Amino acid sequence: MDIEKIKIFIVDDDPLFLKSLEMDFRQNSDFEIEIFPTGELCLANLWRKPDVIILDFFLSSIVKDAMNGMMILDKIKKIDPAIPVVMLSVSADQIRLGVELVDHEAFDFVVKNKFSFARLQTILTLIFKQSE
Repeated sequence: MDIEKIKIFIVDDDPLFLKSLEMDFRQNSDFEIEIFPTGELCLANLWRKPDVIILDFFLSSIVKDAMNGMMILDKIKKIDPAIPVVMLSVSADQIRLGVELVDHEAFDFVVKNKFSFARLQTILTLIFKQSE
């Protein structure tokens, strides 16, 4: 019996963090992971129907005039409001940013640190329990 994998898009312009998350998530055989260094590439691939998007807030280290995560979040929600988007950031003003992201319909907000992966796993479990 072939079980369909959960498709996760990870969007981050930090290549080390992106690769680290990709490796962590690939350890779970239930996940199909696709990574993108820019939000624009993520948007161009939305036709692939991700189940969840993990999206960094600051996305301009590779492409200087790249859209930030909030702009990408708004575009994702216009295209498919049902896709849960979990935002990531190293922002110093985490409370204000977290509230603002949730106002823009982010499912949740995770601060980038050594606990990010564990927090993301907890959030993914919550997302898929809610969808059952």
